[in-house]
Amino acid sequence: MLRGVVQEKQGTRVLDGLDVTLPGGEVTALVGPSGAGKTSLLRLLNRLDDPTAGTVLFRGRPVAGYPVRELRRRVGFVFQAPVMFPGTVADNLRAAVALAGPGEAPVAADERWVAGLLESVELDPAYAPRDTEHLSGGEKQRVALARALATRPEVLLLDEPTAALDPEVAERLMSTIVRVAADSGRTVVMVTHRLAEARDFTTHTVMMEAGRLVEAGPTRALFERATHERTRAYLASA
Repeated sequence: MLRGVVQEKQGTRVLDGLDVTLPGGEVTALVGPSGAGKTSLLRLLNRLDDPTAGTVLFRGRPVAGYPVRELRRRVGFVFQAPVMFPGTVADNLRAAVALAGPGEAPVAADERWVAGLLESVELDPAYAPRDTEHLSGGEKQRVALARALATRPEVLLLDEPTAALDPEVAERLMSTIVRVAADSGRTVVMVTHRLAEARDFTTHTVMMEAGRLVEAGPTRALFERATHERTRAYLASA
């Protein structure tokens, strides 16, 4: 939940008094034209950035009240361009547990655990010893997703996770994301410019423009009978 959130970057107001509630246990799409503030909103949710003004709440508590490491363990983030740590796929997954901090790892990061994580994102466990430098874009994105899931986060934040993928690979990845969310009841918040993804794979959609909320609601209702003229125009033009 964001209340009266203002975010300024280099003298430009990218979020302007934003009020929005992101429902728990759903897959939410953040849509809107470039410069709407979608990624800026996403980065506030696990304190990659802090707002200039206003309040961001998680579980009814300001995110600023959580230790950063704890918050990022509970609210995972997958970037648009997946960054792999040097080493193997297994090294990358274990790194997530190491970064969670002493005593905070949910399970022992053994070979069975690595295999289970890879299978959860529909990668063969044989990928574990592969050097990440030799993975395709789609494979790296799946490893990044598995790495984000390593600490069993309650919320998963995705910044245009399919932007660099061809449509067929993108569709398979989106199916995986939806299944992972459904299997665990996990909340997913995703920025996307691909409106077909929002329409076909999410349950809730937030339309933004110029750092403000335009309209939000169940995805099917918003796509079929949006109440705001600007939402209808954007969906029609895109």
